[in-house]
Amino acid sequence: MNFFLTTTIGIYFGVVLVKSEVASWYRVQSMFRFDEPHMFLIIGSAVVVGLISVQIIHHFDMHALNGQTAELPTKKFNKGTIIGGTLFGAGWATTGSCPGPIYAQIGNGELAAFSSLIGAIIGAITFEVVRSRLPQ
Repeated sequence: MNFFLTTTIGIYFGVVLVKSEVASWYRVQSMFRFDEPHMFLIIGSAVVVGLISVQIIHHFDMHALNGQTAELPTKKFNKGTIIGGTLFGAGWATTGSCPGPIYAQIGNGELAAFSSLIGAIIGAITFEVVRSRLPQ
């Protein structure tokens, strides 16, 4: 039952990504060229919804379904976050997709997204190989 529910939600999410054009290479390229506000408005609305949701969770002291308290751990600044974010942004601008939309693009029949998927897999494997050598 869990697999069915997860798969159904994933398919729905993919359809939403395609229909809202978030998985569109054209829309991503337009965002990085500052040609239109479409993607900025979608990302901005997601940030606002996330901020409000976190405030509600904390205000009402809500718990996860398994009973654990929902906590956001504080993190120290890490220059690796800047480096990783820059690499992520460069990949996003080049391929027109980040990890979630890759699957939506493939499901939408955009065969070029397979090269993005292969690059993402290679990147994840490379990170896992060098992770032990990175500063903590």
